[in-house]
Amino acid sequence: MRAFLFSVWSFVLLLSPALSAQSIFVYDQQTGTPIADVMIYNQSKTVSAITDKMGKADSKLFGNSQELVFQHSAYYTVTLSIHDLSKQHYKVGMNQKLIDLEEIVVSANSWEVNKKEVPNKIEVIKRKDILFENPATSADMLDKSGMVFVQKSQLGGGSPMIRGFAANKILFIVDDVRMNNAIYRSGNLQNLLQADVNSVKSAEIIFGPGTNLYGSDALGGVMDIHLKAPGQNSDKTWKTTGQAMVRTASAAFEKTGHLSLNVANNRWAFLTMITYSAFNDLRMGSHGNDFYLRPEYATVINGKDSVITNSNPLIQKYSGYKQLNITQKIRYNINNLSALNLNFYYSGTSDVPRYDRLIQQKGDKLKYAQWYYKPQQWIMADLQYINHKKSKFADNLKATLAFQHVTEGRNDRKLNSNWLRDRVETVKAVSLNVNIDKKLAPGQFFYYGLEGVFNHVGSAGVESNLLTGEQLNTATRYPDGGTRYFLGGAYLTYKNNFAEDVFTFQAGLRASYSYLHSVFIDTSWYHLPYNRVSLSSGALTGNTGIVYHPNDWKISLNLSSGYRAPNLDDVAKIFDSEPGNVVVPNSGLKPEYLYNADFSVEKSFQNKIRVEATIFYSYLYHAMVRRDFTLNGADSMMYDGEMSKIQAVVNAGFANIYGISGVFSTQLNRFLAFTINANYIMGYDDEGMALRHVSPFFGRASLRFEHEKIRLELSSVYNGTVTYQNLAPSERDKTHLYAPDKDGNPYAPAWNTVNFKGSYAFNQTFLLTVGVENILDKRYRPYSSGITAPGINFIAAFRVSFQ
Repeated sequence: MRAFLFSVWSFVLLLSPALSAQSIFVYDQQTGTPIADVMIYNQSKTVSAITDKMGKADSKLFGNSQELVFQHSAYYTVTLSIHDLSKQHYKVGMNQKLIDLEEIVVSANSWEVNKKEVPNKIEVIKRKDILFENPATSADMLDKSGMVFVQKSQLGGGSPMIRGFAANKILFIVDDVRMNNAIYRSGNLQNLLQADVNSVKSAEIIFGPGTNLYGSDALGGVMDIHLKAPGQNSDKTWKTTGQAMVRTASAAFEKTGHLSLNVANNRWAFLTMITYSAFNDLRMGSHGNDFYLRPEYATVINGKDSVITNSNPLIQKYSGYKQLNITQKIRYNINNLSALNLNFYYSGTSDVPRYDRLIQQKGDKLKYAQWYYKPQQWIMADLQYINHKKSKFADNLKATLAFQHVTEGRNDRKLNSNWLRDRVETVKAVSLNVNIDKKLAPGQFFYYGLEGVFNHVGSAGVESNLLTGEQLNTATRYPDGGTRYFLGGAYLTYKNNFAEDVFTFQAGLRASYSYLHSVFIDTSWYHLPYNRVSLSSGALTGNTGIVYHPNDWKISLNLSSGYRAPNLDDVAKIFDSEPGNVVVPNSGLKPEYLYNADFSVEKSFQNKIRVEATIFYSYLYHAMVRRDFTLNGADSMMYDGEMSKIQAVVNAGFANIYGISGVFSTQLNRFLAFTINANYIMGYDDEGMALRHVSPFFGRASLRFEHEKIRLELSSVYNGTVTYQNLAPSERDKTHLYAPDKDGNPYAPAWNTVNFKGSYAFNQTFLLTVGVENILDKRYRPYSSGITAPGINFIAAFRVSFQ
């Protein structure tokens, strides 16, 4: 770590150039990051300029002006004399308003629009808040927003739950590319770690299926993550900028280093971002339910498995892991109206222990000696063409061609067994999406486009004897003959801002098609009555919404539909879902459809108070859920050495999901603001049983102080109880995850934490952020999670930036 810090400091000294006196640099005073689109004008308003994406503007434009005004809708206005500006070396710090009412979103139709014009509920997570919160992963970033519930099976993971859906029923997007692939499972997913949180510029969360831009999987919503893009200089001279960061956190003794470097002129831009993180075993809180303690663990002593007493039961043995993320982005401006972006992404982990399996018991003993994800690897390359030249059919066009290579592996070994099972899956994915917008008349727009995604999946399995070295083939997780999976779609959306922009109307349709073909070479393991599975389906979905947004109001109603085509994980996977149950393939599976209604009201009062409330109802038809099943006339089979009940993913009748969420923010004075949000969701299937991915009542309250270079925040996060009666049937069998209630039945107790965060920007170069999470050191486990949450957690990060 010392060598890393020394290298970073030397790097900054060598590459940081002096700022030209002819260039004004405008930055956020609390983070040091550049602010684009700042209007700069003299007092007579005869001369003006706007800062570029690097926060720069030419000072020569203002000649002999005596005073300049710096104005941005999200920041407090700054007025400076030329003399003071010169004394500050033409660097201007601005403070963001405590309540921002002019948010811009891109996830609704792929182009920047004012959030007020969008009928969907969209939550925006900004770069400034990411820097302040210091999340360790992208999953933690969503969790800290207070608007998304996140489940964790192990430390190296995090699976969001949105409106009663999770995993492959939520769409995950990174830089306009679909991450969901053929093996995204219905259980909890951990793929969010692919997006390096330290490289994220912003994230947008769409709640529900309310936009035609996205096809299959966008039932609960969309997580649209944008990594930082290359910044370009305003002229031909080459400019080098960058940032370095080191962070540590005590609960898992996190050690993270991040380095980004941007080299650009007005034609080319190169951005490199590298992050390395290492986590030790996670420490839980001291005060709480003893059920969550880790009293013992399995280890190998003298070549034999032994279960030994944990010297510190608060330490969750075998939960630590390491991760490396590398991103390289290249931008070439063809001319003033068109550009090419070439991007490369790499994410790799060490072995990631599956903690929830390591605490699972068989009888009164631990079931597994080892259970871990093999080093997982994600590689992506994409080429994007952007054209803003207006034509008869398009004003703006964006086309993205991407290739992904994903490797996942699972290793497990039963306690006192010499056989280690090793299963590996590879996914190769090629995708193309084209998004176009066209202005038809003042206030009227068409958005249209198409998408195609092809996946090829390979699956292999082997068992190794750790004593003799003998290797045997074993049943694969997915069909061993390979799988081809295709998704395609086209959409058209019409938007009209009318009645002097007081109303916005939006409606559209999307036609989608999916195809899956899998081949089983060896069916002897489970004696399947077929050796191949082929499915194809089409879907027509749409949405219509209206927004009334005069002055300080926004009232919206949105009716929408979505669908999800069965993927390989739904159709042809064999796995143990929980102790005593085994899920087998179902070749008759059909798509599921969601019909949704949202109604939202938002009101601001004199830019000092903002109140927002949203209610929704969703009807899920042909819901894909696990149910008891038969195979070759039998309802049970031997799996992994024990007799297990047979289940399969089937199309149930229906499910109802409904909920309400609210946000209240008030600016108490120039420097102090209070915010509280809450989310309540319920969902039941056609048998009256609770749905697995309906989160408990949860929310967040915070008191925030901001003044010039300082930001402080005291917050509380809270979660409600999930009683045994409200546990999904599949969750009731997971007694190793849930604490027992007074009747001995599993349930998820309520919990809350108190947290403190602070940051201080010494100048536009140095930023220090600190925090204490779970100050009261409470011991709790979030609903459906396999690992207990961190205890008291001290966090510190130091950033060095140069412009």
